[in-house]
Amino acid sequence: MTIQSQSIDTPIPTSPVQNAGERSFEPRDYGLYVLTVIAWSVSWFAIRLQVGTVPNEVNLVWRFAIATVLMIAWVVFSGRRIRFPLRDHVRFAALGILLFSSNFLFFYYGAGYLVSGLLSVVFSLASVVNIMLAAIALRERPSPRVLAGGILGFCGIALMFSPEIAAHGLSGNTMVGLLLCVAGTLCFCIGNQISAAGLRKGLPLIPMSAWGMVYGTLWSTLLALLLGRPFIIEPTVSYIASLLFLAVISTVIAFSAYLTLLARIGPARAGYATVMFPIFALLVSTVLEDYHWSAYALAGLVFVAIGNVLVIRTCKP
Repeated sequence: MTIQSQSIDTPIPTSPVQNAGERSFEPRDYGLYVLTVIAWSVSWFAIRLQVGTVPNEVNLVWRFAIATVLMIAWVVFSGRRIRFPLRDHVRFAALGILLFSSNFLFFYYGAGYLVSGLLSVVFSLASVVNIMLAAIALRERPSPRVLAGGILGFCGIALMFSPEIAAHGLSGNTMVGLLLCVAGTLCFCIGNQISAAGLRKGLPLIPMSAWGMVYGTLWSTLLALLLGRPFIIEPTVSYIASLLFLAVISTVIAFSAYLTLLARIGPARAGYATVMFPIFALLVSTVLEDYHWSAYALAGLVFVAIGNVLVIRTCKP
């Protein structure tokens, strides 16, 4: 298969990462943005269908085993590079442990202490954390407009869930759940930076993600074995359907779209997509779980929408 210029396997040419965060959006960026937001928004409901009978570590083994097979097949049949030196595999292993295992595992366990809406709120911190990590590790200076948009979006999310946060408080099980989700968010953001650094060094995105999933699956398998988790599957339509959705759509397609977006527009603006997930997750809950919108939710939605415009309209077309 011929690789076109600026394909998802082509590193961003010569431009430093900060330049990616300064240019205006192109039609392809909007498409990747929408795909990522919708796929990961629906995944919160799919994850809820997974938690229960099957241990969390084993859920991740099944999910990423399927995704790994698809990704490796993609690499092989498209003629992409599959062999890399040992130093690159160290990077792939770190990417897999953080982005394709620990990130999810912390949130799966956090779901045992917090409601799903609050999980989304904590995960939306990734937009702000990405900006801070980029400023520290990548020496990227976000514009005041991008920073203001991220803060405004986060405040909108907090406003949407303020009644729920007030009801649960910050002690006991709620604090445990919050700490677990914060840990998952940190794993996600550090994995973002590892991926971005690999792209700058010329590593192709799809093979890097495929190898990351290999190591993520092995890590989840090791954890399951060490903890004595039974390797079982729940024989229900909802479980099998949610597993396939999470493995194919949410993992393979959405992660590839997001990591491509990360390279094209920079960590700060790409990370802001995570602020939008709770909004669409609530829309899914409205249809499938009879979620009722409050005045706080509506006001928060306006804040997030304004913040989103500030971020993606940083540069004039």
